[in-house]
Amino acid sequence: MRPHGQAIRAWRLARKLSIRQVEDLTGLNRGYLSRLERGQIRTTAEARIQRVATALDVTPDLLELKEKTP
Repeated sequence: MRPHGQAIRAWRLARKLSIRQVEDLTGLNRGYLSRLERGQIRTTAEARIQRVATALDVTPDLLELKEKTP
């Protein structure tokens, strides 16, 4: 799954959550979450995106970078 870092950050900020709070909610390392938001992680397991989506109270598809189709 290709994560959409800007969307993850936007939803986190909209929910008024810090990276540390998302770390606590997901069990994912805050360094990993920071790299995810900055777009430094190109692909990740669907289960990880699901954990972030649950923490942000959104559906996983809102956090996925969609491929443009012609």
